[in-house]
Amino acid sequence: MAHFSPDEMATALGKDLLAFPITSFDADLAFDPKTYRDHLSWMISNRPAGMFAAGGTGEFFSLSPQEVEDVTTATVEEVAGKMPVLTGVGYGAGIALDLAKRAERSGADGILLLPPYLVKASQEGLAAHVEAVCKATPLGVIVYNRDNAVLDADTLAQLCDRCPNLVGFKDGVGDIEAMVRIEDKLGDRLLYVGGLPTAELFALPYLTMGVTTYSSALFNFMPNFGRSFYRAVRANDMAAIKSGMRDFVLPYTAIRNRKPGYAVSIVKAGAKIVGRSSGNVRAPLTDLDAQSMEDLSALMAKIGDRELKLASEAA
Repeated sequence: MAHFSPDEMATALGKDLLAFPITSFDADLAFDPKTYRDHLSWMISNRPAGMFAAGGTGEFFSLSPQEVEDVTTATVEEVAGKMPVLTGVGYGAGIALDLAKRAERSGADGILLLPPYLVKASQEGLAAHVEAVCKATPLGVIVYNRDNAVLDADTLAQLCDRCPNLVGFKDGVGDIEAMVRIEDKLGDRLLYVGGLPTAELFALPYLTMGVTTYSSALFNFMPNFGRSFYRAVRANDMAAIKSGMRDFVLPYTAIRNRKPGYAVSIVKAGAKIVGRSSGNVRAPLTDLDAQSMEDLSALMAKIGDRELKLASEAA
C-alpha cells in the first residue's frame, strides 16, 4: 500500500535531490535482489527526496514486467516509507496498464510514465495514452517528456484538468521555450523535474524555470558530491557550481558522450569503482571500454566524493 498520496508525493519530491538506482544483475544478467538491496540501503542512508526504481538508469527498457515488479517490491520494502518510491511504466497501452497495476500491487507511491514503444503519435494520441494510464491507477503519475512522447503546454493543461493524479512533469528534451510555456501555463499545478542525461549540466538554468529538483544518477556512487552540487544550485552559488562543473561534471560527461548508451553504463562503472558493483549492463547497452573505465577511475580518484564548499559555509 502506498505511503504517500499523489499530492504528498509531489511535495516531498520537490524538496531535494532524486535518486535513480541502477538495477543489479548477477553474472548471468538475472536480477540480483541481494546486491540491489545492499546498494539501495546505502543510497537511502544518504537521504534523497525520492527513489525511482526501474527507471532509465535502472535499465527499465531491458526488464520484463515481472522484473519491474520484483525491483519495485524490493525497493518499497527497503525504503519502508522513509521517502516516496516511484517505478517505471512504459511501452504500449497493454503493457503500460499492466505495469501501472503492478506498481500499485508492489506498494509504490507513484509511477514515472515513459514514452510508448517506438511509434510517433499526435498530441491527441499521446494525451489518450497518458490519460488511460492515469485513470488505471490511484497512484501519482509523473509523465516523462522525451523522445517520441513530447507534450505541448496545451495538451498538458488538458491532461491536468482530466487527471487529478497527474502531478509531475519530467523534461528530457531540453526545449527551453517549451519549458517556459509549460511553467507559465500550469504554474505550481505540477512538480517539474529535470531529466536530461547528467542533469547537473542543466540544473541552474532549469531552476530559473521552476524546475526545483532533478534526477541524479551520481547518487549511485558520489552522493556527497551530488547533494552538495544540488545545494549549490539552489543557493545560486556560482563559484561552487563552476568548480563542480570544471572538476567533475564536464570531464565526466565527456566520457559519457563517447558511445551511445554510456549514460547508463558509466553509472554502473562508477558504482563498480567505489566498490558497489551491480554487474554489467544488459544488451543492447555495452559496458565502458577499457580506456573509458581507466579515465573514469582517474577522474573519480582525483576528486573523490567530496562536498563542494559553498560560499555560505566559507563565510
